[in-house]
Amino acid sequence: MKKILVLVSLIILMERISAQNGFPPLDKSPMDMSYYPVNYPILKIQDKIKDPPVARVIYGRPQKDGRNIFGDLEPYGKVWRLGANEATEIEFYKDVVSGNTKIKKGRYTMYALLNAVNWTIILNKDTDTWGAFKYDSTKDVARIQTPVQKQSDPVEIFTMIFEKNGDKSASLVIAWDAVIVRLPFSW
Repeated sequence: MKKILVLVSLIILMERISAQNGFPPLDKSPMDMSYYPVNYPILKIQDKIKDPPVARVIYGRPQKDGRNIFGDLEPYGKVWRLGANEATEIEFYKDVVSGNTKIKKGRYTMYALLNAVNWTIILNKDTDTWGAFKYDSTKDVARIQTPVQKQSDPVEIFTMIFEKNGDKSASLVIAWDAVIVRLPFSW
């Protein structure tokens, strides 16, 4: 009984200390950012790059944590925010083409309509939003269908990176659990 009282007292004390400094605890799904060209900010300070970046994505990184992700935690047929917390945002620093769709330079919220065979990646002009709760399809600027690739080695933490395809083309690689999806674009 004494051990339980000591444990409860420690928990209460830690909560009070945390509340006193006014800072929230570390989020379970921290925010991350990727650029194309890869490592753009580092290359820029090293004077190894002269042109502006082509794209940047900002997203929350949830963890698999033993859960079945696609078709369960993230149901098929439902719009998903591509990550956790705030809706994922992508910024294109120049006009690009993805699929047969021309996308103007600018910042967009990214969503995905999931199924087991392919995803429809959605770019939407309503930015600075939480999740997909207020998703409005009338603000879509692009819908690009991408095939799902299965992988045998699951990815524990949701990840988005850019990979080079050619001189003026790249893909945003989206990986989590046993799934990889690539959103190609060119400029």
